[in-house]
Formats: sequence, structure tokens, C-alpha cells
Amino acid sequence: MQTWWGSLDPFMQTLWGIAIVASAVFIIQSIMTFVGMDSETNFDGDFDGDMSADGAGESTPFQLFTFRNLINFMLGFSWTAIALRASTESTSLMLVGGVVVGVLLVCVVMYLFKWMSGMQQSGTIEPEALVGCKGSVYLTIPAGRTGEGKVQITVRSAIREYNAMTDGDRLPNEAPIRVVAVLNGHTVLVEKI
Repeated sequence: MQTWWGSLDPFMQTLWGIAIVASAVFIIQSIMTFVGMDSETNFDGDFDGDMSADGAGESTPFQLFTFRNLINFMLGFSWTAIALRASTESTSLMLVGGVVVGVLLVCVVMYLFKWMSGMQQSGTIEPEALVGCKGSVYLTIPAGRTGEGKVQITVRSAIREYNAMTDGDRLPNEAPIRVVAVLNGHTVLVEKI
């Protein structure tokens, strides 16, 4: 190993150093992504995620200058320059080829992440989407809004459970119902159908 490393000129030693470090970090990032521990870091130390700079919870746009993109660039740059060494002795050609492939790799990875994030579905259901949905009583609902029971409602082909009240008579278990209004985030007003 020392003989091989010693036989390299300083330029190739630098390229191999960048390639080894970038590859190790890339493997660690990939493992973290697959186990769900992924986080993006900008050069200024901020994190890209689901929070905006003001903390309002808005999704941030894709950032060009992130640690992941730096690693992707270095990975493409260094391995391409090393591969080009076999076909040319020109340092400038190796550098240009490495930069081109590094930039292309960053663009491809950014496109893939953008495409995959577009495939996500939000589990949030807007309150107005509940009005008119049908379901059944899960726990008895007292009459005249004197207490809460529970209902199971089919919303967007999924069964959801909500607290429920009614203006009418007491609704026993398994009574068919329809949502008339949304009282708050987890309580709906229902009527028997």
C-alpha cells in the first residue's frame, strides 16, 4: 500500500484522497438515508428539512449548496479524473472532465430527490373534505351535543376515527352516519342516515 501511494505524484495523491473520503462519506449518507436518519446541511450550518427559516413549517426549495451536493460533486470529480489518467497525461483535461461529471452527478441526484419528493403523499386531510363523508358510530354518541362519542369515517378510501357529536337523538354503536360539519381538528358533527 505504501509503495503504491509513494509511486503516485502529489496531484494523483490528492485525487485519491478526495475519492476515498468522498466515497466513505457517500456510503455513510446512503446508509443514513435508508434508515431514516438523513439531514441536509448547508455550508452555513443550517439544516434543510420541513421547516423554513421562520419556523413556519413550510417546505424549503431544493438547495444547490448542501453538504450532500458537495460530496456528490467530489465523488464524480475525483473518480472521473482518476479514470481519465489511464487515457491522458493532461492534467487540465482530467480536471475539466472531472468537473463536468461532478456537476452532472449533482444535477442527476437533485433531480432524483425532487422527483421522489413529488411522489410523497400528505396524510393531512382538510376539514372541508370531511363534510359529507359517511361512516358508522364506533362509540355511542349522546343526544343534543351533551357529550362526545366516536365515529369511523371513510375519507379518500381510508377509514379514519374522529370524536363526534350530534344535534339529534342518541346514536348507538354501528349506526350509519354522515358528517354535517367539522367542529374542530378532531371533532365532527354528524347525523344519522
